[in-house]
Amino acid sequence: MRLTVLGCAGSFPGPESPCSAYLVEADGFRLLVDFGSGSMSSLQRYAGLHAPDAILLTHLHCDHILDAVTYVVVRRYAPEGPYPALPVYAPAGAPDRLSAAYHDDDTIDDVYQFYALEPGTFPIGPFTVTVDRVNHPIETYGVRLEHDGRSLCYSSDTATCDALLRLAQNADVFLCEASFLDGVDNPPDLHLTGREAGEVATKAVVGRLLLTHLVAAWGSEAHTLESAASAYTGPIDVVRPGASYDV
Repeated sequence: MRLTVLGCAGSFPGPESPCSAYLVEADGFRLLVDFGSGSMSSLQRYAGLHAPDAILLTHLHCDHILDAVTYVVVRRYAPEGPYPALPVYAPAGAPDRLSAAYHDDDTIDDVYQFYALEPGTFPIGPFTVTVDRVNHPIETYGVRLEHDGRSLCYSSDTATCDALLRLAQNADVFLCEASFLDGVDNPPDLHLTGREAGEVATKAVVGRLLLTHLVAAWGSEAHTLESAASAYTGPIDVVRPGASYDV
């Protein structure tokens, strides 16, 4: 598997990154995991406008879905004619949410073929996909992708929870959010700190920790990295748009 980061800013686009979007490739198949604000620009730069063969949206907050709305124009009004409906795996409310954001009286069933997520394991292309509900205010799924004996876990947005630990167990690569700073009074049941991400990585015995979803406007990358390293002694990176990782 190969992971390419298209966007990694937390909650809103930052000065150097769009919001969450990650392209995972195997056997010529490209799965786009989340499609946050501004990430379609990076999709064109690092992969191609029509690169995705399927999309998985982990939850319906704007910073993880809004460019799936803009992408309707790309699929529906391409000069060479409309493209076939693209498979989208997402929480059950996705069709109504995306349709409403695009146009009040429009449906987008010609653009996307929706499959409602539920906890469990299922195939998408060459990937074995496992999703489970994690600790966030709305229906949100952490994701584990497996292919050819390798595994990638993506936390999505979550506070600490048992489901995340299960999904990350022995993962070769753990792409984990670290939105909050350690040592301050953070809201409960919303996001992880760097130290908490490191603790999950250690407990799950992951091979590599990739920190994402940092909020540049009120965070500190150095502080987050230091906090994560205090709890996890394996290799750690803070991801950036355009970065690619072999899993």
